[in-house]
Amino acid sequence: MANDKLSPKRIGQLADVAEMYYIEGLGQSDIALKIGVTRSMVSRMLTEAKLQGIVEIRVVRPFRSDHELEEAIRQKFEIEFVNVVSIEDPKPDKLVKFLGRAAAEVLRKQLRPHMSIGVAWGTAVSATVDAFQVMREPTIKVVQLVGAQGARMVEYDGHMIVQQLAEKLGGEGYYINAPYLCPTPEIAQSLRETMGIKETIDMGKEVDVALLGIGTTETEYSSLYLSGFFSEKEIKVIRKNGVVGDIASNYFTTDGKPYTDEFLDRTITIKIEDLQQIPIRIGIAGGSAKVNAIKGALKSKLINYFVTDNLTAKMLVD
Repeated sequence: MANDKLSPKRIGQLADVAEMYYIEGLGQSDIALKIGVTRSMVSRMLTEAKLQGIVEIRVVRPFRSDHELEEAIRQKFEIEFVNVVSIEDPKPDKLVKFLGRAAAEVLRKQLRPHMSIGVAWGTAVSATVDAFQVMREPTIKVVQLVGAQGARMVEYDGHMIVQQLAEKLGGEGYYINAPYLCPTPEIAQSLRETMGIKETIDMGKEVDVALLGIGTTETEYSSLYLSGFFSEKEIKVIRKNGVVGDIASNYFTTDGKPYTDEFLDRTITIKIEDLQQIPIRIGIAGGSAKVNAIKGALKSKLINYFVTDNLTAKMLVD
């Protein structure tokens, strides 16, 4: 159902009933007497108001942080900032949404006028942008850090993630209008030197904050495998070389050492040396399947802010 199919009078009636029920706290029977309809009619009007988007219900579950685990991770991995949120349900779909909410709050606290945010892609980054509440600060720029995926899944669509965050800020988005993975190194280099693309890549080197997921080479959770860039055979090859994960397609082994491969010459993404120069690099990840990747990421120093959950944190310190 859509609002534009209703008359202004009907929209006003639904809004009046919704305000009496949700804001003024009147019961459905009281509303029915007040406007001269039955109680069941009021119930139907409230349902219609939800379906029409006149009423939006948002449940804000308070966060509980585990400060002991935060300190343990800070000391073990020598990282600047850690946010460990306590969860009860470790299911992957609920976990990523919960971490997204926590990371959105961490991001919000870092933002100031005239700053710029670099954005990668993946489920955790997408969940963070989804959870980010509207914050009108039109002087903030949002910059894409990794080339376009052309993926069917929103979580892997870098353009859409940048656009969504820019709209919530009321700021401007800057896009890399080139594929993440090119057929040859020569094509990738030519695109990197194209004026519009080069401008965004150069802007990415100068951002104040980077919003980053931590990828894994576990096929069930690998963004590159799920989005169709890697075959299962290719994932197995790099795993044999000790690669456990990546950040913005900068790969590393379990001890945090960077991994180099000729296929990386075909990628269009922020380079490791440029990523390391960004002042605030927020990494978001959780779940048992990502523990090895997270360990490698923390040791690599590609992130200096880390958002995770208590169950994952326990596995990291143990």
